[in-house]
Amino acid sequence: MKILFVCHRFPFPPSRGGKIRPFNMIRHLAERHEVTVASLARSAEEARAGEGLTPYCRRYLMETVSTPAAILRMTMRLPSPTPSSMGYFFSPTLARRIRREIDAVGFDLIVVHCSSVAPYVADVPGIPKILDFGDMDSQKWLAYARARRFPVSLGYRLEGVKLRRAEARLGAKFDLCSCTTRAELRTLEGYRLPVRAGWFPNGVDAEYFRPADAPYDPDSISFIGRMDYYPNQECMLDFCRRTLPLIRARRPGVRLSIVGANPSPSIRRLAALPGVTVTGSVPDVRPYAWSSAATVAPLSIARGTQNKILEAMAMGLPTVASTVAAEGVDAEPGRHLLTASAPEEYADALCRVLDDPGERRRLGEAGRARVLSHHSWAAAMSTFDQLVDACTGRRTGDPRVGRIKASS
Repeated sequence: MKILFVCHRFPFPPSRGGKIRPFNMIRHLAERHEVTVASLARSAEEARAGEGLTPYCRRYLMETVSTPAAILRMTMRLPSPTPSSMGYFFSPTLARRIRREIDAVGFDLIVVHCSSVAPYVADVPGIPKILDFGDMDSQKWLAYARARRFPVSLGYRLEGVKLRRAEARLGAKFDLCSCTTRAELRTLEGYRLPVRAGWFPNGVDAEYFRPADAPYDPDSISFIGRMDYYPNQECMLDFCRRTLPLIRARRPGVRLSIVGANPSPSIRRLAALPGVTVTGSVPDVRPYAWSSAATVAPLSIARGTQNKILEAMAMGLPTVASTVAAEGVDAEPGRHLLTASAPEEYADALCRVLDDPGERRRLGEAGRARVLSHHSWAAAMSTFDQLVDACTGRRTGDPRVGRIKASS
């Protein structure tokens, strides 16, 4: 088939959450089909790095959009029913190029990743279309609204409501809609769209993110994630203020490494606290993870799958996650990872791992085994194939079989 794939962030290199899922979808589709990719870059540097996508598709359409232009388009949509985030991901030039490509090529299927770029092709007639929401972004904005103070909360709530309406309206224009988790599917099905829906999980490169033979530091905890992302900032500020002192009261030598690009000034200031290191961008996060006794993901705002949790589990690292963050991983709390929802619970869970090497080893081995059985890209893409076949009529069946069937 000839497939047009539209996504909101140029999917190479697949170095962050918004790029990993579409890259793996594109790479998989290109094994048997001719794939044309259309997406946006935010800088000349990102555009140059994106040239590495060439081996994974027939061709790509890339437009570079400056941040000031994107912010202007966001602002222009504030008084309108259109979500501002859709302005951020809109390029008139890319829209024209996509329309010309559709007219010239005669695609057999259009796949869109992320609702923010669905308007580029939502009204294209006569071609089967799949909208992979990934995460249901409207719910993230509404979660932001609950976490922030007035008047900022009002802006987030307005965007969440507008985006929720847009998700339902746009989803109805596609032939099939998909997302990343069972929880996201429940949200999607709540829209009662007149189209089929399914889900397939994110995977992880378990060969790259593998256990190491090197010794670890029994007093080291790590958090890994981009530090220009509000949920990561919020959870680390709260963790350092309320939870880390409880842990250090029981184990005074405990150290926390906050590993991730573009830390905000408030995150950088955490380095002044006893036992806290803020690294900023690093060439490879794995050495920091491998040297840790445990990783923590105490996010209070989390939608879909947190790749940081999958990667830690794949490396055989015990992970203590918030209950809401763990919902995005197909794993059993207590068996494959630990969960917590209050400072005392985080402290108890982390000290349990730090104090007991046997428990650390048990959780690490069980977590990696679960990733291999339930979050491999091969298994996820097999389910994605079922959805593609259902959309294009290549196979009959209910696309809501979108789950990885494995023993618990």
